[in-house]
Amino acid sequence: MTSGKCVSKGCAAPGPVPAGSIRLYSMRFCPFAQRTRLVLNAKKIKHDIVNINLRDKPDWFLEKNPLGQVPTLETPAGEVIYESPITCEYLDEVYPEKKLLPDTPFGKAEHKMLLEKFSKITGLTYKIPMGRLKGEDVSGLHTELKHKLSKLNEDLAKKETKFFGGDSVNMTDYMIWPWFERLEAFGLNDCLDAAPELKTWMELMSKDPTVKISGHSVDIYKAYYQTYMEGKPHFDYGL
Repeated sequence: MTSGKCVSKGCAAPGPVPAGSIRLYSMRFCPFAQRTRLVLNAKKIKHDIVNINLRDKPDWFLEKNPLGQVPTLETPAGEVIYESPITCEYLDEVYPEKKLLPDTPFGKAEHKMLLEKFSKITGLTYKIPMGRLKGEDVSGLHTELKHKLSKLNEDLAKKETKFFGGDSVNMTDYMIWPWFERLEAFGLNDCLDAAPELKTWMELMSKDPTVKISGHSVDIYKAYYQTYMEGKPHFDYGL
């Protein structure tokens, strides 16, 4: 079963997850769920997707994940895994054919430290456009975002590699990409003015085959996030 449109309260629950596959409960525009889709696609894992209406969640979904959040994975054995970093690490361990996480303990720790630093950035990408919509002064937030991105740029420059994980795309790159993919839709591209290495990284990431099939165009993001910021998110926009 693959669901394009969101399922909501009152919709029938999907059947068991077929053997040899895994199911992702997602929402097409959620950057956290996109992390898991990127990993599933990069590792060519057989899966189906059930998109959830996050404003009107089915009762059966809340039984699987009481937090009601996406991404959530379900295995043929009925095991349920959620929280985006946990789902991605789980997939990398259970499907080891193409490893995305570093092999060394320090490499894994470095990955987690960068994600912790990046977690301070994600909220700003929403607060700034929301503040603008409300007519608030967001200049301070804007300056803060530019500063944090310049610091992330320094981290990449120190590595002297094309990507955060080396000279090929790895887990770190996929975990932070969804927010960079949305910068233009949020009118925040100028926050990269002092981050030349990040700009080059974005160009390289945009050419990655997995990235190409895991997100949306700028125009679709703009249209969806307009509905989101107006308080009436159209989860099925474009379908």
